[in-house]
Amino acid sequence: MSRTIRIRKGADIRLKGRASSEVAQAARSSVYAVQPPHFHGVTPKVTAKPGDRVEAGSPLFYDKYNDQIHYLSPVSGTVKEVVRGAKRRVLAVEVEADATDTFRSFPTVNPQQADRATVLNALLEGGMFPFIEQRPFAVPASPKDTPRSIHISGFSSAPLAPETAVVMAGRMEEFQAGIDALAKLAGPGGVHLGVRSGDATFNGVSGAQVTAFDGPHPAGNVGVQIHAVAPINRGEVVWTVHMEDVANMGRLLLTGNYRPDRIIAAAGSEHPAPQHFAVRLGAQVSTVLAGFTGSADVRVVSGDPLTGQTTDVNGYIGDLHHQVTLLPEGNKPKFLLSTGWLGLGLDKFSLSRAFPTWLLPKSKEFTLDTCNNGEERAFVVSGQYDAVFPFDIYPEHLLKSIMVNDIDAMEKLGIYEVAPEDFALCEYACTSKIATQQVVRDGLDMLQKELG
Repeated sequence: MSRTIRIRKGADIRLKGRASSEVAQAARSSVYAVQPPHFHGVTPKVTAKPGDRVEAGSPLFYDKYNDQIHYLSPVSGTVKEVVRGAKRRVLAVEVEADATDTFRSFPTVNPQQADRATVLNALLEGGMFPFIEQRPFAVPASPKDTPRSIHISGFSSAPLAPETAVVMAGRMEEFQAGIDALAKLAGPGGVHLGVRSGDATFNGVSGAQVTAFDGPHPAGNVGVQIHAVAPINRGEVVWTVHMEDVANMGRLLLTGNYRPDRIIAAAGSEHPAPQHFAVRLGAQVSTVLAGFTGSADVRVVSGDPLTGQTTDVNGYIGDLHHQVTLLPEGNKPKFLLSTGWLGLGLDKFSLSRAFPTWLLPKSKEFTLDTCNNGEERAFVVSGQYDAVFPFDIYPEHLLKSIMVNDIDAMEKLGIYEVAPEDFALCEYACTSKIATQQVVRDGLDMLQKELG
């Protein structure tokens, strides 16, 4: 039986527009895109040229500094364009899709019987290795490492996140095959699976140490789960994988087909019909918007409201994102006495008890816009992060050590254990309006560069 760990610090931001449990098949995109910037730290070397014919599973580019890791086309079709930005940075490789897919065939592997080298080569060749992330530094993992342990979060606690039971429905055989494969790659720490307390979705899964977690967001963050189960020390490497990508790994090994499928939660108060959609990686955002064509008063976010990236209806779902969120744009003035800072705040959500809405039932949901309600200001140690940061770490002190490039202090204060997403609630709570996620990202990049 799994043990249960209670996460006491954090907060659930209760937004309107949760996706229904229904799953609709999204319309097939005319164009799909693989976007290198979503794989942090990767320098792409493009091998596919505009006009080339590709199958689902054909290489599009590889990492310049680790040429074993290839990024594959999610569909069959014709390479449309290599989209570049400033300094010719590759932003996306677009593929104009065929009506139906033809697949590049990969060898099938029985992960229970295969050795580590066979499983590793199958995941590398089959394009699934980019979906494995390394901690520390929150970057794509290197196949040259043997991780101390591999961690999988079996649920997301972010606002409007997809439901685990919906995402994993009918995929447990593939998920088990993925667990068996990861068990061959893990070091002495083995494979760890974090599940929501009371959720029976993963009952019967073998080959992983299961730990149940109870509590508010960020209980579903894999970094929080690692910290609670087996904290990372200097010199150690652990890998993390999203539960859906574990199932996709299992499918690759069992069928020999590269099919990076997603169940996307298309949600938010501005979404005309919030529900789950079945899509292929890199699909256009418009395929899950139920007819929404865009508005200056609505922000389209690929990802969850706390960590996602702004896009538009003509953009693409992020390679590592599992939801699309439509939120009101905070671009309208607020009258001082009604919706402004002197108003009663009867429709406002707050992490403190500044508004009387804390007296309302926990079932009450809110429509929150994207307005920051102020600009960046002096950063003081107020203790406000402590209530939403469930690490045994001083968050304000860590952020300040990053800002002044004090590497010794960063290491002593626990930077090896965190990723930008772990500071998302701190950023939401911050009255100083500090972009804490970007600060942490900069600190991790600087530390990785210093350590070589």
